[in-house]
Amino acid sequence: MKDRFGREIDYLRISITDRCNLRCRYCIPDGVKLVPMGELLTYEEIEEVCRVGAELGISKIKVTGGEPLARKGAAKLIRMLKRIPGISSVTMTTNGVLLAQYLDELKANGLNGVNISLDTLDRDRYQEITGQDRLLQVMEAVELALKSGIRVKLNAVLWGEVRDSDWQGLLELARTRPLDVRFIELMPIGAGAGMDGYSNELLLGKISERYGMAERDEREHGNGPAVYYRLSGFAGSIGFISPIHGNFCHGCNRLRMSAKGELKPCLCYEDTIPLKGLLRQKNQEGVRAALVQAIMGKPDAHCFESPKKVTEKKNMIGIGG
Repeated sequence: MKDRFGREIDYLRISITDRCNLRCRYCIPDGVKLVPMGELLTYEEIEEVCRVGAELGISKIKVTGGEPLARKGAAKLIRMLKRIPGISSVTMTTNGVLLAQYLDELKANGLNGVNISLDTLDRDRYQEITGQDRLLQVMEAVELALKSGIRVKLNAVLWGEVRDSDWQGLLELARTRPLDVRFIELMPIGAGAGMDGYSNELLLGKISERYGMAERDEREHGNGPAVYYRLSGFAGSIGFISPIHGNFCHGCNRLRMSAKGELKPCLCYEDTIPLKGLLRQKNQEGVRAALVQAIMGKPDAHCFESPKKVTEKKNMIGIGG
């Protein structure tokens, strides 16, 4: 289904929990209040939203959180979603801590790809960012996921006093491994609003100085707004998601839904459309109307380049960004 600007909306990102097993500073600040499980959508309710969405043209689903694997039975949900007629792709974003434990089940249930959030390969730096010493577990999961044949992307957010060793270490993983390393500019949402981000334009310049000129990679890599490049001799690719220095709203194809069933037309703004009541009343037509309302209510563009205009105040753990 197209929105009022003619964009084809075929991608739904669904958060299934606000719980996590790490406390990344820009995502889960200390003192975050977790939502009781009874306030979250059940898997059956999530499946119903996706089923109605598929009838409207949604074909790709991303399962996020919080940390989705921190919710019991997350792998079961993948199977439920893959069985919906019209759904061609179901992927997951995870911090990777529990991925090795559930990888076989996820693959058996049809998971098409996994995005692993990883900001550094320095063990001390990783613990500083996340609050836990789990880097070795995450790296094991990366290698196992690659061996399994599931498509692997690494998502890195650079912020604060960026060390060259952080991005270089991640980049080197793509030299010998067929994965995408993606650098995402820090968005001024929640805790991120008070932090200094890092420009992908500046980073691409540094990469070109260190590795030679990067060439645009026009192959399809997934569902989102990343711009991809190849480096000579590298098995994998490098992606840049640049909401601050590379507005991509003209091609936005997505809706978001929080774990509490709040439809979100744009990550930048606080506006949401509640679904939970409609689902618990078994009001399928109401759910359909809400999805149509969210699609037609998508704004022309975000305003991340003007942080004072950003109205979303929740932290990323409560949004499922």
